[in-house]
Amino acid sequence: MAIAKAERLMNLALCLLGTRRPLSKRELRESIEAYLEAGSDDSFNRMFERDKDDLRELGLVIETVENLDGEVGYLARRDSNRLPPITLDAEEAAALGLAAKVWQQARLAGAASGALQKLRAAGLPEDVDPYEAHGALEPRIPVHEAAFEPLMLACRDRRPVVFDYRKATAARPETRHVEPWALECWRGHWYLAGWDRDRGAERVFRLSRITGKVRSRGTRFTVPVPDVVTVRETVASWAGETADRSALIRLRTDAGYPLRAKATSVRELGDGWDELEIPYGHGLDAWLVEFGPDVVVLEPAELRADVVDRLRAVAKG
Repeated sequence: MAIAKAERLMNLALCLLGTRRPLSKRELRESIEAYLEAGSDDSFNRMFERDKDDLRELGLVIETVENLDGEVGYLARRDSNRLPPITLDAEEAAALGLAAKVWQQARLAGAASGALQKLRAAGLPEDVDPYEAHGALEPRIPVHEAAFEPLMLACRDRRPVVFDYRKATAARPETRHVEPWALECWRGHWYLAGWDRDRGAERVFRLSRITGKVRSRGTRFTVPVPDVVTVRETVASWAGETADRSALIRLRTDAGYPLRAKATSVRELGDGWDELEIPYGHGLDAWLVEFGPDVVVLEPAELRADVVDRLRAVAKG
């Protein structure tokens, strides 16, 4: 929905909810700026009728009555448009309490706090301790990347963006033109899924690899946004989470703890090296390159070749 229309519908809804008596079309036209700019009476009437139908489709109960001047008037009584009382059991209240405490950054912390206060005013129990109810530590979703906020807004507003992105195997960043779809946190890192215009394909970007500022572009999306954006599944497949094979690597002692956490077996080799067996799936070569000289691929041969090729590409860059 266009912002101008959404604002017009909101103004009409506020007028109808705020009045104590039915308002005529004439009074509504004089009260809402967008209707004053509608031009002819016919244009205004068509716009008003569409807006009234849209509000009713959204669930607003609008009454049509005769006012004192013999004109048709409109109003939306508050008692007819009030939500039913909110009833929450202890577990539901604890879940909402946890959700409100997830965000750490100031921009979303204020919104979460305000929402929690409104829920408490509507009946959310204040004596429920979410940590005792769920037996869990306080959840945290860290957001340290400067790119998070502009990308979050771009996803919300459906605005294409431009940013410089450094791949794990590249020495220098490249400019990417992206239609952003969704942001998601996986294993402590934030990822953006979207349509890469330069490559003409869906891509997932790790926010920590975005360098410089994210710039918005005042153009429209060229590709429809999928109903389901599988960010975690895509990243998991790249990281070998869905692997059905195994790779054998040498890893320097006291290095590569993420690799050790994934290993199905670890054997000490001595001389500062260990031998690990880890799941092997698409994208494992790119991940291994990040550990540089601390990792040596032993098997399979194709994985070893892919890692060597990526390291050579970085060296040439």
